[in-house]
Amino acid sequence: MPPRPHRPDALAGQVFRGSDAVRQGLLTHHQLRGRSWVRVMHDVYADARLPRDHGLVCRAALLKLPAEAVLAGPSAAYLHGVAHAAAFSDDVHVLVPRAIRIDSPRGIRVHSAGPATPGTDPTGAPPGAHVPTGATLGRVRRSDPTAAAWECAVWLDPVRAVGIVDALLAKGLTSRAALADLAAANLARPGGRRAGWLFGLADAAAQSPPESHLRMRLVLAGLPRPVARFPVRLPTGPFQPGIAWPGYRVAVEYDGPWRRDLPHRPRPGPGRPHVPRPDPLSRPRLDRFVAAGWLVLHVTDRRMAEDFPGVVREVRAALRARGWRR
Repeated sequence: MPPRPHRPDALAGQVFRGSDAVRQGLLTHHQLRGRSWVRVMHDVYADARLPRDHGLVCRAALLKLPAEAVLAGPSAAYLHGVAHAAAFSDDVHVLVPRAIRIDSPRGIRVHSAGPATPGTDPTGAPPGAHVPTGATLGRVRRSDPTAAAWECAVWLDPVRAVGIVDALLAKGLTSRAALADLAAANLARPGGRRAGWLFGLADAAAQSPPESHLRMRLVLAGLPRPVARFPVRLPTGPFQPGIAWPGYRVAVEYDGPWRRDLPHRPRPGPGRPHVPRPDPLSRPRLDRFVAAGWLVLHVTDRRMAEDFPGVVREVRAALRARGWRR
């Protein structure tokens, strides 16, 4: 039987500074390297039984930052329930007042806002952007969902950002009106116009990050803006393709990893969640959709990764065949 891991009660389930644990006599340097602990950042360790997700990295980052730091952007979105906003391997984004000068430690991206002005909170964030000073979620201060959307739009690449904003809208954590108000109030700030542009492209109807990413990549490729999950009435009931251009009756269906052209369908297991099979009614319903005069293209995740220029050419040709000109 292997030896029982050494795990002091004071550190069980905790995230802590390794140097503090050694100084207090709870662990030795040798024990810190044992399998009871995982090194999250330089000198920051965690109980190895804790989930290795972005929440764990956020907890680690806060141990290295001043009390005024606010978790922001994709990190805040993750804490608001958008699981795909950030992963264990992603940097933690934080916002600090400009008066506080700190370097960005490895694994942490520090953003500074300007001085507080009327309508801003004491962190110097965009008007209406953050929870008031002292407000917490447990012990974690974070941007509110609308502010997190603004920060993602300004700090991240548009494809990743729109997937997060779509999810915040879909969960009802923010609204198009709130996003429009925040964008208008910050139009003159760096990134303000970019945020307003991206908010205009966000769509709460998107049902998955890949659909959001596909929609945004097609727009960036110069195609007209599509609509997510546009309802098309059929005799058998409504059909909602992933993205569509209703004026041209062209639609694109994103086919996930369960499609046959992939090498294999992942089996459920630890770290590999169950991937649902497609609705068995989707094929006959799709046939009726085509019979109603729609042109439907299918895009797999493999083509998204390996042949996106080819996808763009096919969609552009389909739109032009239906009358789009540019």
